[in-house]
Amino acid sequence: MKYSKIIVVVALLLFQLGAAQEKADIVLNKASIEAKESKKNVLLVFHASWCKWCKMMEKNMNLPETQSIFGDRFVTAYVDVQERGEKKSLENPGGQELMNKYKGENAGLPFWLILNPKGEVLADSFNAKGENLGSPSTPEEVATFIAKIEKTSKLKKEEAQIIEKVFVKK
Repeated sequence: MKYSKIIVVVALLLFQLGAAQEKADIVLNKASIEAKESKKNVLLVFHASWCKWCKMMEKNMNLPETQSIFGDRFVTAYVDVQERGEKKSLENPGGQELMNKYKGENAGLPFWLILNPKGEVLADSFNAKGENLGSPSTPEEVATFIAKIEKTSKLKKEEAQIIEKVFVKK
């Protein structure tokens, strides 16, 4: 009887370890390997389950009209940070440290970067004033976002117009 209790406890601990989120550096490393193989850049997005702007950005990037625009150019990787309470287990270990490394500690969410497969930053979510664009929604924010995508990939004019139409809040 005593041994069966021990087995149950060990099994639960192993299950919790198995259910733990992947470390942030592993998420980035996998994305970088895939980006190198597919000749793309990495779009690294720091987000949280409670963040409505994070959900909006992800939704906008995954709509039928935008999914291929982003998917053809980037390997998108998400790192979960800044979770609260019982959702803390959703965080990728080391995620906040990785975000801090890229000067995102006070940026707010979502915070995103475009990196080449070697991990070099090509663009980040800061505008010229040093403010985080997050999920861009104003015409100015979306124009800056599009400029960063154009700088890091071959974006056609029609594709830029689609991004603008989807992201700008009416």
